[in-house]
Amino acid sequence: MRIAIVGQQAFGKAVLEAFLARGDVVAGVFVAPEPPGSRPDPLHAAAVEKGVPVFLTAHYGAPEAIESLRRLAVDLGIMAYVTAFVPERFCRVPRLGTIQFHPSLLPQHRGPSSINWPIILGRRRTGLSIFRPVKGLDEGAVLLQKEVDILPDDTLGSVYFDKIFPLGVAALLEAADLVAAGKAREIAQDESQATYESWVREAEARIDWGHHVETIYNLIRGCNPAPGAWTTLGGRRFYLFDAKKHVARTFAAVKGHRSGEVVAATAASIAIHAPGGSIELLRCRFDDGKKIAAGEAGIAVGDILGA
Repeated sequence: MRIAIVGQQAFGKAVLEAFLARGDVVAGVFVAPEPPGSRPDPLHAAAVEKGVPVFLTAHYGAPEAIESLRRLAVDLGIMAYVTAFVPERFCRVPRLGTIQFHPSLLPQHRGPSSINWPIILGRRRTGLSIFRPVKGLDEGAVLLQKEVDILPDDTLGSVYFDKIFPLGVAALLEAADLVAAGKAREIAQDESQATYESWVREAEARIDWGHHVETIYNLIRGCNPAPGAWTTLGGRRFYLFDAKKHVARTFAAVKGHRSGEVVAATAASIAIHAPGGSIELLRCRFDDGKKIAAGEAGIAVGDILGA
């Protein structure tokens, strides 16, 4: 099969390597230009290393981008981790059209932070979809879906890197084969079940210590490693990463403590009270520092986070 890959980052690189490894012809790779002084994009670097033509494309609707793709005369376009808007006129250029990876079970969790939100919302399952890109964001017909479990202590990092990432690479290969063989079933998304959530950024990642310990723990997990759930301490932003949840079993376990109060501290961790239990924090950082063990942060019993 002769394909073009549109994408970026480590996932795009893995998709490129997977198609090349099985003998497909990657006629070209389309990536966004890197900002001056930034590290080379992994997909861009891998394509150069393997001698695959690279097209630096800031706007996929531009005539030069569409003409570059047309000249490649590919059978199928593969969109692997694309955050830029790609218009339908670009996606229709390949002989068999274009397929796209999205890390959720569409139509649920359309949008750019589709792995974060199921964890933050306490869901037990998520997954990925391979679909046909259309004008609406993540709204095209679905060709293939794969489900994964969200375990009680999974984080954004473990769900993506350990589960969705490798499964997504394999799913793109599988879907490409189905399309090439004329066996792909395209199922329209059920709009009555659709949800959209935007980016999880600083505002969404701020901890309210008045919320239940379960809600706080899910937020920490869903923002680990990025953007990092955060609170304040002594006028500085304080980010929480690796953590454990402890549910209170008796009234005595919570008596006399304020929400956000540090109730225990060791060389390795600190425990922070929240309604319904406590958060045992193992790894953290202040806004201007590196990640450190929570016990090294200089936080004492009685300190109040988020005050």
